[in-house]
Order: sequence, then structure tokens, then C-alpha cells
Amino acid sequence: MKLPLRSASATRADEDAARTGRRWDVLAASAAAVLFAVAAVVGTLIQRADHSLYVDWAPLYADWLPHVGPGTPAALAVAAAVVVHGPRLAARLPWRGLLGAVWAAAMAWTWSLALVDGWHRGVAERLTTRHEYLRGVDRFHDIGAALRGFTGHILLTQPDHWPAHIAGHPPGAVLTFVALDRFGLGGGGWAGAFCITVGASAAVAVLVTLRALGREHAARAAAPFLVLAPGAVWAGASADGWFAAIAAWGLALLALAATRTVRAPRAVAFGSGLLLGLTVYLSYGLTLLALPAVAVLLLARTARPLPFALTGVAAVAGAFTAAGFRWWEGYSLLVTRYYQGVASERPYGYWVWANLAVATVVAGPAGVAGVRRMLAAVPDVLRRQRRGGANAPDGLVVLTFAALLALAVADLSGMSKAETERIWLPFLLWLLPTTALLPADDRRRWLLAQACLALAVNHLLLTGW
Repeated sequence: MKLPLRSASATRADEDAARTGRRWDVLAASAAAVLFAVAAVVGTLIQRADHSLYVDWAPLYADWLPHVGPGTPAALAVAAAVVVHGPRLAARLPWRGLLGAVWAAAMAWTWSLALVDGWHRGVAERLTTRHEYLRGVDRFHDIGAALRGFTGHILLTQPDHWPAHIAGHPPGAVLTFVALDRFGLGGGGWAGAFCITVGASAAVAVLVTLRALGREHAARAAAPFLVLAPGAVWAGASADGWFAAIAAWGLALLALAATRTVRAPRAVAFGSGLLLGLTVYLSYGLTLLALPAVAVLLLARTARPLPFALTGVAAVAGAFTAAGFRWWEGYSLLVTRYYQGVASERPYGYWVWANLAVATVVAGPAGVAGVRRMLAAVPDVLRRQRRGGANAPDGLVVLTFAALLALAVADLSGMSKAETERIWLPFLLWLLPTTALLPADDRRRWLLAQACLALAVNHLLLTGW
């Protein structure tokens, strides 16, 4: 039986819609560039007027320093390989092969970008500066005593107060590096290598989550963008890259348990709770990942994993509480410490929108265009839900919208004024799957734009945190 051909008018309508969509994609990316330019100009004027921003290259926490390094050739080679071959390989590789390839490629990309700054400045010394975690490792000879007295050193007015990053996080963050030291992997080199290697696995966790929610095609389309993420500039040798990976794997295990695509869903749900519970003890702000977690359960249309996941969370919270650290007390003191420092002078009225300009750089132009398409799809998803029916809502749209909502709450809270290029990595990671909504014919161009942005930032600026 011969199928009826589409009418010429219908074909033209599809082509017009595609052109219009592409035009809006480019406009969205261009608007993001304008937003960043405005934030840079306004930030420069504010900094010159009263020095209240405490960043030298507003809105990024960076210094202007054009340079190349040993990682430059490797970064160019990885970028070229992913742009040329990434989409084809992502579509054709067996699933397990794809996961391994994505982790390897993400590590290669992040390592090469870090080494643009050289081994010492880009990796080994990143976590040893005066604000960083390794400065406090020697104070954990007696871990129990350190945890019991942890909150007593958060405020600047208290004796022997913690360095900024230790004070600004629950003790799980610094205990990561204490554990490495106990295993004979002490020092900045091992710490940086650990953060890069584990942090790069976050891309794999996102793919696992999408496939568990029935969006394998979207996962394959987004895979090259997760590899060439501009956020790798800040994930390299940053503890926030490690936080992002733990959080991502927590959500991935939750998705696997909720969709019962594993043999022991209850055990996997408990493991998810352990990771998500640990996430809360790595960074206070990552409690907002409860929003994507709820989205996962809504998409799976089940609450069956919830008791087991909450048991895992409670186990982590109980262990820290029994050891002497009370999360709620630590957070209350952190808020006080936050406004004892430069945050009391950094203007909320600037950072509340300049942070979003920073986010567009971390997500990249393709991420911005993808988020535009995701937001445009939200009304249609809501309409389908109101009509009811057997079809589940679009997992990609709902999950990424939940991550965007978490980011918006973090921004409005005022607890992230500046330095969000690293602080928001666990949220911004989940916006990159929206790149799967971009037309297939355009993906290599968008990948090239992502790579060029990351390379430009890493070679023109000396980023810090």
C-alpha cells in the first residue's frame, strides 16, 4: 500500500518552522553574549568606583592573562575530534561503549584545559591556596574532635577560624581530602587529579539518568556537548567538580531505582540516598537538588524508591550528627560568616543578574539555545498533562526545567554573589541535555561554538576560585 505524500505546503511550513527555530536559537545565544558584555562593562565601572565586587575581571572571578601552556595542543586536538566525530560516534557506539568514551573524552578535555595553566598553577596548586581545603587537612589528626569542634571555627571572630572554603561548606568537603591524605594521596597534585577524574564522570551520570527516564536518543545527542562543556574550565581541579559528580550519580541511581531498570532497585535507591545525603554534607546549597530529585520521581510516576532513599540520606545525616556536627547549626553560622567577609560589600543588585551572565558562559551558547528550546516546550508539556492520557511528560524538559528552577532559587537567595562559575556547576550540568533539542544538522556548529568559548576563556583569562 502506498503511503500518501506530504503536501508541498506542509513541507514548506516545516522548513519555515525550522528556520524560525534556528533564528531564535541564534538570537538567544546572541542575547546571552550581550548580557555578559553588559555585566562586564557595568561590573568594571562598579569595581573602579568603589571596589565592592572583589573580582578583577567582572563578572568572572579571573585575571586578564593571555597565555598558552602544555595543555594547549591537547585541548585543540580533543575539541577538533569531538566536533568532527562526536555526534556520529555518540549515535553509533554501543551504550556501554558510549559511557566509557564519554568519561574518557570528558577527562581528556578537562585535563587539557587545566594544563593550559601548567601542572603547578593549573592542577597541583589549585587546592592549596590560603582559602582552600588542603590548608585545613593537618587539623584533622583526630577526626572526631575536629567534627565536634567544627562549628566553633566557622566565624571570623573565633580563634583559629577555618579557611574560607572549609568554613563555607559542611565538613564532608574537607573530609574528602583528609581521606585522600590518609590513603597516602596527600598534596595538591593528588587532590587535583582526584577532582578532575571523578568530576568528569558527572557527564556519564547524566547520560545514565536520561536513558533510565526513556530518553536514550536525547542522551546520545547531548553526549558530545557534555564532553565539550565550557564548565570544564572551572571543573578542572575544583572541588565543585567533585560535588557535581556525586550529586549527578545520586540522581542517576534514583532514576535507575525509580524506573526499576536494575536488579535490586531498593538497594540502588538506598545508595542514591547515601550519595544525595553526602552531597548535602559537601555543600549547603546542594539541598536544592531536591528539585531535580522530585522531578525524577514524578517522571517515573512512582514514590517506591523514596523510603529507601530517605533512609540513605538519614544514615549520612545521622553519622555526621552523632559525630558532633549539626548541619543546621553550621549553616546558621555560615550565613553569619558570609556577611562577615566581602559578601557584605558585594552588591546584590548587580550579582543577582550578573550571576546569570556568568551561567551563560559556563553553559555555553549551545546550552543557552537548548534552554530556550526547553522553555518553549514547557507550555506544550503542561497542555498534554492537563489533557491526561497514558503518555508521560517529556523527561528531558521536566528534568532540565527543575534544574533551572533550582539555579533560580540559588540566585535569588543572595548566598552566591560571584564565583558562581564553579559554585553552580552541579546545577548547570543538568542544563546541557537541552542541547539534544537543537537540530541535528546544527550540532557540529554549536559544538564548535562551545569549544571556542572554553578555549578562549582558558587562554585569555587566569581563572580562580
